[in-house]
Amino acid sequence: MGHAAWKDTLEEEDEEEAGGMFGSLWRSAVLLGFLCMSPVRADSPLSAPLNVTIKEIEVNSAVVTWETPEGDPVIGFAITQQKKDVRMLRFIQEVNTTTRSCALWGLDEDTEYIVHVQSISMGGSSPPSEPVLFRTPKESEKLASKTPDELTLEEMGEAAQLRAGEVIIIAVVLVMWAGVIALFCRQYDIIKDNEPNNNKDKAKNSSECSTPEHPQGGLLRSNV
Repeated sequence: MGHAAWKDTLEEEDEEEAGGMFGSLWRSAVLLGFLCMSPVRADSPLSAPLNVTIKEIEVNSAVVTWETPEGDPVIGFAITQQKKDVRMLRFIQEVNTTTRSCALWGLDEDTEYIVHVQSISMGGSSPPSEPVLFRTPKESEKLASKTPDELTLEEMGEAAQLRAGEVIIIAVVLVMWAGVIALFCRQYDIIKDNEPNNNKDKAKNSSECSTPEHPQGGLLRSNV
């Protein structure tokens, strides 16, 4: 697996939008600074990645894919991700990999992004690819674009999860009730076993109380 090094660069200045030529010059300067982090050697045999495409665009994520010319000794890639008209860049770099795709995460909904891709070899980095612009949808748009079948599948999945939880709760309650009933039956058997002994003791005590006591010695006779 490749060793990933993720670098996020955030330059916070005043929140006013960069306008006109100044904004374009600033973004170009920052992009050049990032390219210096992965230098492009004059004798580098690498060509810029081709057919850069954004797929699986979601509200907060997307996947960028690309191709490399056959024969290029590519060992990794570098991606620059930038919000359009915003002074913020994210630099993603991964080496020791032959993958030709990368997931972009933590995106904002209803926002335009610009993406460049570079190939990396032992000799340096390729020129950046042509910029690709894409926009993330709104949450409401994403829900509206789903077909009834997709919504039904999601609802079925949620219902299945709820049913599984309900079954677990019912099983736990039944086990607890079974334990209570078993304990009650045990106590009832103990009490029932002790009842004959108690009856014997009561009968013995009552017989002792009903038997009259006679004084010791013979009967007294009267003199005639």
